[in-house]
Amino acid sequence: MMFDPITMRLNVDPLILSALREDITSDDASTNSVMPYAQTGEAELICKQDGVLCGLQVFERVFTLLDQEVKTEFFAADADTITNGQLIAKVRGDIRTLLCGERTALNYLQRMSGIATYTHAVASLLEGTNIRLLDTRKTSPNNRIFEKYAVRTGGGNNHRYNLSDGVLLKDNHIGAAGSVKKAVRMAKEYAPFVRKIEVEVETMEMVNEAVEAGADIIMLDNMTREQVKEAIVLIAGRAEVEVSGNVTKENIEKLKDLGIDYISSGALTHSAPILDLSLKNLHVVSV
Repeated sequence: MMFDPITMRLNVDPLILSALREDITSDDASTNSVMPYAQTGEAELICKQDGVLCGLQVFERVFTLLDQEVKTEFFAADADTITNGQLIAKVRGDIRTLLCGERTALNYLQRMSGIATYTHAVASLLEGTNIRLLDTRKTSPNNRIFEKYAVRTGGGNNHRYNLSDGVLLKDNHIGAAGSVKKAVRMAKEYAPFVRKIEVEVETMEMVNEAVEAGADIIMLDNMTREQVKEAIVLIAGRAEVEVSGNVTKENIEKLKDLGIDYISSGALTHSAPILDLSLKNLHVVSV
């Protein structure tokens, strides 16, 4: 799984360039002081923690956007399980470019690998069920394309990408419309074709209202296990069921035998720790 060339040029490159501009406002004072001229060098990308690898294409792109002559040789691929001490890649090019791009490249790779690692751990707890694990829009600003890619790499699935991607009527939408029934009716009038209507509910009364209004998916938000069981009986197969609200690796197993269709977890992106990787052993090489 990789970003296709069009997505890379239109959506990924501008974000990487913005990150590089954040790190280099005029020059790299440290690098320019010790390397005032072009010199070819090579560095090793080394894993320092067990996990699931994700973001190699982005890692490589950071350097090639700075200098197209930089070459990266990979010894692993996205979605691979990697171990502490493993050599992941070698990067060769102008030492100034390697030093300038190192932090930005690692920031992306560590963050994406961390999300993939955490997602893999959560998804493994749902093995043997038909439940689809979903992410949310709780992503860091301007990093959603990378973070949702990492969720897929780790074995999860993407919920809607952004507000234009689907209809999800949450508590404040329902409050604005006046009721669940009114919100669903208005949504169907606004988007009557192809888009499913999902409704977030917090009580059994709202569950009943969402079913009667013809919601396609009912999201049970922050309900206890017993409340989820009761809601599923009320829904009786008339809508797909999603469970959400503070779902983490520590409590997800309590939900897997209830017959739900989806579990969404913001923790996949907002609470995943980075995976420790490092660019080490930079040295001059002859060409």
